[in-house]
Amino acid sequence: MSHHLYDNVEPNVITEEMLLLAVDEQGPKGQAGRIAREEGIHFKDVKQLGLDYRNVWKIENLWQFTSLTRLQLDNNKIEKIEGLECLVNLIWLDLSFNKIEVIEGLNKLVKLEDLSFYHNCISKIENMDHQKKLQFLSVGHNNVDQLESIVYLRRLSKLEALCLEGNPVEQIKDYKLFVAAYLPKLVYLNYKLLDSETRRLASVEYQYIIEEMNEDERTLRKKRTREQKEEVVLQKHKEAFVEYLNGSFLFDSMFAEDTEGRKLLQLPDMAPYVENFQSKFVELCQEIFDMGLKEHQRRQEEVTAYNEGWHAAVKMNQELGAKKVFEFDKLKEQFHKEVHQIMDNQKLKIRIAQYQSDIVELHDFLMMLEKQLLEQLKDINEEFEKNITEMTASFIEFVQGITAQLRDLENFHHEKVLESATNTLERAKRNEFDEDLPKEVRMLFVDKDTIMNAVSSSHDLHLLKIDNREDSLVTRANKWCAGLITQVHREEKSRNRNRVSEIHQYVQHLRAAAIKRIMLEE
Repeated sequence: MSHHLYDNVEPNVITEEMLLLAVDEQGPKGQAGRIAREEGIHFKDVKQLGLDYRNVWKIENLWQFTSLTRLQLDNNKIEKIEGLECLVNLIWLDLSFNKIEVIEGLNKLVKLEDLSFYHNCISKIENMDHQKKLQFLSVGHNNVDQLESIVYLRRLSKLEALCLEGNPVEQIKDYKLFVAAYLPKLVYLNYKLLDSETRRLASVEYQYIIEEMNEDERTLRKKRTREQKEEVVLQKHKEAFVEYLNGSFLFDSMFAEDTEGRKLLQLPDMAPYVENFQSKFVELCQEIFDMGLKEHQRRQEEVTAYNEGWHAAVKMNQELGAKKVFEFDKLKEQFHKEVHQIMDNQKLKIRIAQYQSDIVELHDFLMMLEKQLLEQLKDINEEFEKNITEMTASFIEFVQGITAQLRDLENFHHEKVLESATNTLERAKRNEFDEDLPKEVRMLFVDKDTIMNAVSSSHDLHLLKIDNREDSLVTRANKWCAGLITQVHREEKSRNRNRVSEIHQYVQHLRAAAIKRIMLEE
């Protein structure tokens, strides 16, 4: 039976009612089912769900099924793959007999092993880069007509079984050999074993193409590995706020957009100054970079030490609380035992009052412990805040000192450019232009205003680049420090609130249990 039987039926959406019915139908039967219904059905605990033959046209309302491993959506009217983002534990997905045209919306389903698009309208196999665990894929009876779709599947290294029957691509000459050659790990094609003779012929037919492709893929993998390593290193530099300060990046950036400034470097006698300028500039940037990594390490060590101190204090406090609760449990057992035996009403009242007093004492002790922990953590937090603030401020002060030196270097460079430009302008007036001076540089000396504007604009741009880099570093460092301190305060406030609430709820539970037991005795 296929979805075509439903063409004249009103399409459905996935409603809460439909989900409850499906879960109930597919849940445990008999006594176990009755108990499950009485306790309530929690969608987050459901492992398997069948929504086949429901005339569904849109996938939605499945966000609560976070534990789902198996989902049937076959034989519906679904046109678009969507609404599956939260089903991160899905292993088996059946979308066969629908009206899907594009493979999409699967990025979060990284655990998928079995996937069926049998009988849909798909013309291209794509957007499955995240399905690294996929072992079985059915795209039978779709519109796949290009061999590129098979090449695409090479990235699915675990793929063992592939169904492509009933697609136009089957009509291409030697299609089966192409599949065997390009997917050497494939075991089954269209539910049949790929025999050794087919594999042999495929390896002969496509030997050189496959060897070249394998080499290209190896090169690409090496490139990606290198890029990933570089990205990890760069991320560390960013966390230290000093990315691209280990080299001539900042120096180069000053001249990247400064067309006039690059021309001015060619003025007479400028070459030695420029070389010295760049060398000292890069050296100072490296100082910031080195100190940045060193200070980042110090801050990380401070955070680690803080976390260890915090957890040690909480653990010790929890152990004291647990010990008290353990001791109280003995009192509780004794109370319940005695209540059952006391026949005298007056004695019973005295015993109940004593037990209530024990509960109050427990409550007061646990609250006292929490108050002690609150004070202890306050001291730890204040010390951490002081240290991390001082570290950040000290680093910023160091950076500002170095960037002041960078500005001094730029000012000196500017003076030399100005001096050379003024001398060259004087020689130009006397028609004594240096013959080796490039034409583009000579064009700046049409009049005094043009050359002076060029010199001034270049200088302003360089200072702006230095200022912007300093501002970026200082702002980010301060923001990180403030954010970390805010997080510490917020987490401590939340911890304290939760602990107080936990104590109150526990004490209320003890009192409620005692009252219930007394009522039973009466």
